[in-house]
Amino acid sequence: MDTNIRKVRKDYLKQELLRSDLPRDPMELLEGWMADAASTDASDYNAMCLSTANKSGSPSSRIVLLRSISEMGIRFFTNYRSQKGRDIEENPNVSVNFFWKEWERQIRIEGAAVKCSSEISDSYFASRPRGSQEGAWTSMQSAANVSPLIEERVKSTVAQFKETDVIPRPDFWGGYDIKIESIEFWQGRPSRLHNRWKYLRDDSSATQWSIDRLDP
Repeated sequence: MDTNIRKVRKDYLKQELLRSDLPRDPMELLEGWMADAASTDASDYNAMCLSTANKSGSPSSRIVLLRSISEMGIRFFTNYRSQKGRDIEENPNVSVNFFWKEWERQIRIEGAAVKCSSEISDSYFASRPRGSQEGAWTSMQSAANVSPLIEERVKSTVAQFKETDVIPRPDFWGGYDIKIESIEFWQGRPSRLHNRWKYLRDDSSATQWSIDRLDP
């Protein structure tokens, strides 16, 4: 390991985020920053770190892909039997982090995850490449020491649906909507004096937000 890691330093100089830059609806800023990120790296700009915790409070994080933004929150898809799915079943409170180093920006989101409707999950599953659909049927996501090995199970799945034009969505796979309760926009600034603005949803209105400035 590089023993000089503690000496690594970077000053953030590219942008700033002022109160006058903030829209009343944070989803506008989320979409704007997402568009900026897409213009720099269209391959994985929608990758986000999703953190969950089980009923005992043990945390777990992994990268998943954002698939849509609405006025209420954000959406992703996964295997409901995975560790994240089991965690959400026990404790729906989750957090999400986006980081775009090219823009010296990050977004932190907190909210509750709920399963999408069957219609939404069916529609998205139908849009996936056939190989991804077969993979969803095959993988026992997060399970250890599964026999036979996944390579053999893939062959079995391909054979199972060989004569099927439309592969149906397995009932253990689908989407989650994260209803955003708070969202923080972080813009890197020189001397670690970063711009941080946190939106909190008003409990009395789904479309009203308060905005606080946070110390860096």
